[in-house]
Amino acid sequence: MPIRFDDLVDDVMSRSPQTIRVFLQFGMRCVGCPIACFHTVDDACREHGVDRGAFLEALRACA
Repeated sequence: MPIRFDDLVDDVMSRSPQTIRVFLQFGMRCVGCPIACFHTVDDACREHGVDRGAFLEALRACA
């Protein structure tokens, strides 16, 4: 199942642990964050000032 903007960050990392490195490469320290189970990928991009298109593309390529 492809990763979408409305997927929860924690779900993405749980389903595809290899994506954790993508979060880290983009400077997003979502691993272990208590908000990760509430924030969507889109929320996390907005909060961290990350280009959402580039980030989603990188997540999908990794997963």
